[in-house]
Amino acid sequence: MKITYREVNGYLIPNLKLPPEEANVRLGKWGMLHKDYLEKHNRVFFNLLLTQGKLYQHCADVEKQANKMYDLLIEQIKANESVTEQLKERNQMEWVQRMGNIEARVKKVVYEETLFL
Repeated sequence: MKITYREVNGYLIPNLKLPPEEANVRLGKWGMLHKDYLEKHNRVFFNLLLTQGKLYQHCADVEKQANKMYDLLIEQIKANESVTEQLKERNQMEWVQRMGNIEARVKKVVYEETLFL
């Protein structure tokens, strides 16, 4: 593999490109948070994944796990706390308040559990 360079203000900058599969990966909230965490707190792992062309796929996998955990916890807590469609029909404001509370708790758990993988 031959590396080519371009000159910018007297400095030689390597012409690097992401592998095609990395270029097509789109990250959501959890994936971006994980990427930022790695970049700031685990530079060695971040650079290893980046140079191997696996950073975005790794973050996309974390994103997928976080979304699964989020959905599962929401459903479990709704069932445990009797936050049902009947409650929504009967008392919309209470349902909104309780759902907001559940979502806030679940976001905190998902953040703490998946961000630091």
